[in-house]
Amino acid sequence: MKKIVAAAALFCFCSMLYATEPGDGNLKGKITDSKTSGAIEFVNVSVYDITGKNLIKGTITDTDGKFSIPHLNNGTYILKASFIGYRTVEKQIKITDDTDFLKLVMSEDSELLDEVEVVGQKPQMMFDIDKKIFNVDQALSAIGGSASDILNDIPSIEVDSEGTVSLRGDEGVTIWINGKESGLTADNQSQILEQLPAETIDRVEVITNPSSKYSSEGSAGIINIILKKDNKAGYYGGVQARATSKGMYNASANINFTKGKWDAYANIGYRHMNGENEGYTNRYMENDTYLKQTSEGKREGNNGFTRLGVTYHPTVNDDISLNGFGMMGKGNNNNTIDYTSNVPGSYSTARRLSLGDTDMNGGNANLDYTHRFSEKHFFNLSASYNVWAMNGSTDYLQTSVYDSPETHEVKSAQRQISDSKNGGWEFQADYSNEINENNKIEAGYKGELKTQTSPIDTWSGTTVNDLAPQDNLYNDFRYDMDIHALYVAYTGKIKGFGVQAGLRGEYTKTDSRTKYKEGGVMKFDTFNDNYFDLFPSLFLSYSLPKNNELQVNYTRRLRRPRGHMINSFRNITDSTNISYGNPALSPQYSNAFELNYIKTWPQHTLSVSGYYRTTDNVFERISYMDENRIMNSTWFNVTSSKSAGVELVSKNKLFNILDLTSTVNMYYYRLEGFEYFDSRLNKVLATGEPEENFSWDARIIANFKLPYDISLQATGRYRSRSTVAQGYRKPNYSIDAGLKKSFLNNTLSIAINARDILNSRKRETFTSGDGFWQDSSNMFIGRNIGVTVSYSFGNLRDRLKRAMRPQPDDSNMSEDEEYLE
Repeated sequence: MKKIVAAAALFCFCSMLYATEPGDGNLKGKITDSKTSGAIEFVNVSVYDITGKNLIKGTITDTDGKFSIPHLNNGTYILKASFIGYRTVEKQIKITDDTDFLKLVMSEDSELLDEVEVVGQKPQMMFDIDKKIFNVDQALSAIGGSASDILNDIPSIEVDSEGTVSLRGDEGVTIWINGKESGLTADNQSQILEQLPAETIDRVEVITNPSSKYSSEGSAGIINIILKKDNKAGYYGGVQARATSKGMYNASANINFTKGKWDAYANIGYRHMNGENEGYTNRYMENDTYLKQTSEGKREGNNGFTRLGVTYHPTVNDDISLNGFGMMGKGNNNNTIDYTSNVPGSYSTARRLSLGDTDMNGGNANLDYTHRFSEKHFFNLSASYNVWAMNGSTDYLQTSVYDSPETHEVKSAQRQISDSKNGGWEFQADYSNEINENNKIEAGYKGELKTQTSPIDTWSGTTVNDLAPQDNLYNDFRYDMDIHALYVAYTGKIKGFGVQAGLRGEYTKTDSRTKYKEGGVMKFDTFNDNYFDLFPSLFLSYSLPKNNELQVNYTRRLRRPRGHMINSFRNITDSTNISYGNPALSPQYSNAFELNYIKTWPQHTLSVSGYYRTTDNVFERISYMDENRIMNSTWFNVTSSKSAGVELVSKNKLFNILDLTSTVNMYYYRLEGFEYFDSRLNKVLATGEPEENFSWDARIIANFKLPYDISLQATGRYRSRSTVAQGYRKPNYSIDAGLKKSFLNNTLSIAINARDILNSRKRETFTSGDGFWQDSSNMFIGRNIGVTVSYSFGNLRDRLKRAMRPQPDDSNMSEDEEYLE
């Protein structure tokens, strides 16, 4: 598998070396509707020779009505813009070294609107100066799945079996929904992503080195999930249903309606989740002692998801939007762990059952106001509120068998009830003014007011019928964090050189309080930390001859500890592996540098990114054994790290039937040595030698156009061994695939997809410390085959009207044409 992926990736990159070198001319423009002045997407734009008979090149407009046709020789051509429902525009153009940005206007053809339908498809991947954009509505292998499935199909992103998301091998990534955190935290992120339906997602933006306009949070960068929000005139919608071989099923429906000054949409869905997990841990200690365990479990859940939104346009230049989404559901998680041990004084065998029930409810509401002084000069205000609650009860039942005849079999029972809740407000104001085509200024404010509470009660006994409160495991944790930020950015360009410079200042105030019982007396521990930081950013670009572009940038960022990392509660799910947080954990800071090179050919695109990052005050999960040979794990600011790498992304269109998107990421990581000193025990509990590692991963997404309008998509990925604190993670690989066929003028479609075809997606790690070494493996769900049926409906005439109002998208990000080129 490893050799196959590497060879295929090498073929993709090498295939571009044989492309014919085109001309240097670059034709760019935008197409708008004659009545609304809004952009029109999916317009066919073609360049013919002067006779108007021989096609030279063509493309389609994007969601902003923009198009770009590179590599044209200087000379005179005929440009044609056509879209069903509009009159074709034909114009003679002249390509020179300083060709102007074209602005074309199209008018409706009322006779055609009632006769035909058009289906457009957006490019799968697009490049911007500070991000890569992945349109995921055609991700066949994730149809009917979740946001986690979508993310796992995107180059440079990996979602492991526990739902942890990493970017370029780094888990310090921030995830947004519609440009905002929307209540996602380290504690609920995996649950929300698993329940967020894939069919609600329009695109995913990957920002590996965010500028000062964005939040400084996330040392690895930002993943921004943009949900669908259409505002085409008329009404239209669809229904979808899916079932899988693992007993999972879901159904959803959506409708959009636009009339006059009002746009509205609604989406509702139901999802039944059913997954199995299995794993093992083998721990070896001094004097040839060992503790081995195997686990298996089953997780089921039912949840509902809904989205609602309405936008009012009081004037041509003003928009007021109110939208939100919510989830509610129940689930249960039953797990069995079997132990064998030869540790003196301990059991020889044991079985521990965990029987848990959880309710999760929450959502996000957002109010936006946008005023446009012009298309490139606007002001935006937004306020959002989110709340997420997870309430659960878990029974732990353990039977331990000893070799001693005096105590042959011992039974114990524990019950934990948790009532965690997090929520908060986000306020944002953004101002953007492109003074002219060479100068642009941006400024803004963002405030975040967050609160997290997680009280936990524990009862113990021999059976569930004689449980009594266990005071030493009572914990009531509250964490408040307020962040206030101001930013300013300037973008300018002179001929082929461009610059974007920015500065962000953030003030952070944190307060944590832990309430616990000791000797029957209630006690409190508090920890407060206030700090102010500056985060500069600098982006430089230079356009080289023959459609080559060079970009270099620098940013400073941080990663704040969240949730379970700072909660001192002791998790006893596995009685031999106790984990707890560290309230005194402080942020880690990174300085990141990136060098990007982009080259385009008519059928190929190559992006090469070199990056280097230094991180101070790194926090890692540290493990140590106590005097009872129980493994303890906590978080600690251990040391510093360095990482460097090269990422290659290629897009290749081959033989008119195959589109390949290939990524190879090679990176070096070094974690300096450390020692973990516990001031309460006045002793060093763990040490770590300097560790360094060279890792690489590769991913290929292949889209095939088969006869009879059948689409096939296959995704293969491989990740080599990588370094973690006190050990390493073993290599892993997987393959997904999807097949789709449409009927009835594309209103009905059937898709079959398979996830983890080789049943190989698992997390395997090796760790060692003072007096122990262990290896472990964990797998969740495994191979899963699903069938999805989708049906779309709506007013045909209005579905063909593609006019879009000129406004910033949901993430408050700037338009493409003014970026440094």
